Amino acid sequence: MTDSDATAGLDTSVPHSARVWNYWLGGKDNFPVDRAVGDDFAKLYPDIKVVARHSRAFLRRAVTFLVDEAGIRQFLDIGTGMPTAENTHQVAQAAAADAKIVYVDNDPLVLAHARALLTSTREGRTDYVDANLHEPATILAAAGATLDLTQPVGLILMNILGHVPDLDRAVAIVRELLAALPAGSYLITADGTNVIDGPAFEEAIGVWNANAPLSYHLRHPDEIARFLDGLELLDPGLVPCSQWRPSPDATGDDLRAVDEYGAVARKP
Repeated sequence: MTDSDATAGLDTSVPHSARVWNYWLGGKDNFPVDRAVGDDFAKLYPDIKVVARHSRAFLRRAVTFLVDEAGIRQFLDIGTGMPTAENTHQVAQAAAADAKIVYVDNDPLVLAHARALLTSTREGRTDYVDANLHEPATILAAAGATLDLTQPVGLILMNILGHVPDLDRAVAIVRELLAALPAGSYLITADGTNVIDGPAFEEAIGVWNANAPLSYHLRHPDEIARFLDGLELLDPGLVPCSQWRPSPDATGDDLRAVDEYGAVARKP
């Protein structure tokens, strides 16, 4: 596939969550429209960059735990977004060179940067699937070409379920994905909440939803907890991302609660 094939249909006149998130993390794979919306968002809710940083750190700690302590060697990362520092494959393969990772997204710019993701240790493997979250069967069929779905998988759903407006539909998607994975698989998930600085975050989300084709919906932790039904929730449970098994040397702002709650849970 050529770069022109990958970018066919790319609309740079509207913002995309993956590219705005990339901008907040200090990345360069974004367009003026993404930066403009990102700046407008941050004016209303300055903590968004703090949330983005803690979200990435949570993912790093969770993936490292699954490799080092749970023995997971394969990951399905849906809604991965733009390549940034400490992508899932980098974290996983740093801990276990033979880890396999399948990334899933459906943004043309992300697809154009797939080659940046398609790097791997010689012992492991990294692959990319162009598919939509609303098509779990398609995702699972494609992922099965790289992953052994008869063996435990680390399913990653970071900041993507908030893009599903209907909570029941979001829960159903999670259930369908998990149903295809064996016992001993894990779910890593996190999404924006509205319990700490709800009014400011909601106002900023309103700016996003007025400018982007794909809306995002903040949820109370009790709603996010529905994604974990039937699973064995690991300590410390569903908590602000900054407070999920922080590093021993974390202090001050490193531990400050943020309006993104995350959890890791095991399929029994």
